[in-house]
Amino acid sequence: MKELHIISFNYPYPPSYGGIIDVYYKIKALSDLGIKTHLHCFADQIPSTIDREIKEITENVFFYRKKKNPLLYFSSVPFAAAIRNSDILLKNLEKFKAPILFEGLQTTRIIYFLKDNGHKFYLRYHNNETEYYNGLSLSERNIFKKIIYKIESLKYTGYQKKLLKQFETVFCLSEKEYQEVNTCSKNAQLVHIFHGNASVKPLDKKGNYFLFHGDLTTADNKRALNETIDLFKTLPQYKLIVASDRANEEIKRKISAVENISLTPIQTTENLHQLLENAHANILISYQNSGTKVKLFNTLYNSRFVIINGNITDDPFLMNLCLYGTDMNEIRQQIITSAEKEYHDTEKRKKILEKNHSDKAKAEEMVKLIFKN
Repeated sequence: MKELHIISFNYPYPPSYGGIIDVYYKIKALSDLGIKTHLHCFADQIPSTIDREIKEITENVFFYRKKKNPLLYFSSVPFAAAIRNSDILLKNLEKFKAPILFEGLQTTRIIYFLKDNGHKFYLRYHNNETEYYNGLSLSERNIFKKIIYKIESLKYTGYQKKLLKQFETVFCLSEKEYQEVNTCSKNAQLVHIFHGNASVKPLDKKGNYFLFHGDLTTADNKRALNETIDLFKTLPQYKLIVASDRANEEIKRKISAVENISLTPIQTTENLHQLLENAHANILISYQNSGTKVKLFNTLYNSRFVIINGNITDDPFLMNLCLYGTDMNEIRQQIITSAEKEYHDTEKRKKILEKNHSDKAKAEEMVKLIFKN
């Protein structure tokens, strides 16, 4: 029986945003291959019950509360890693002798306490954290948060460079990150995002609206939404739906002030898929160059046209499935053009997505490397 520890930066259910989507569907794909996962989750609040969907794909689930000590901001260790540290985690890892997969650098604070304990270490490299936090700093308007993000970016510069060499394999999400890690530590493996989609949905030629969806607590998504709202103010003939469970009062006021824009909660994966299926085109914009965004797969599998800027993906095959704009003027033109188009890309997407981006194939590749002996 093959067993694996997975240390997650958060509880991976529901799989409703970014990295957590990758974590959940990775565990599910590994479970389908017979891997017994001991899941360790850091969380702000420990849930009272474990969701059935998690129970069905794991052997054990352990929770650890993130530390709340603000003095950790002054630690030389990045704050996101410093708050994810636990003596109980160390003890639980010793209960089962198995390889350890760390989900993101923010879960790796304990690695130096484990070095002599016979575990093999693997890393899912979700972001180049130095670039990620620098991007957040540039997008953030709040001056206090801007400074915090910049400091975190500087801390990660040395932290990730030193730490990457500790892993047997670093599983990267994008070609860009693969090249960066391989230059630094020679242990990179390119394994694209786990997204949970099995087949491309056949859809009618026309949808009913344009769709913007995402986690509106992040500076990057808030900036992208503000740009998109400004765009649709100049396009009153087109309806835009903003889908998110995480919109603050300022965002709600901005949306309600524009007649052709409305806000709807996502609530469940099924609800999101329904929104995608009824959309004519999706607006995906980012100001952070960090590889392929997971929401791109959701839109390509479950919706019609996808309008992107250059930071949504660095994969040329995926870019070929999208409508591309280098700036907001070009994005605006793609909105106007796509509104008049009929959608006929189902077969084209099937050839690329179902062949090259299936979760099963990615899980098999990871299993081959983690359990090679």
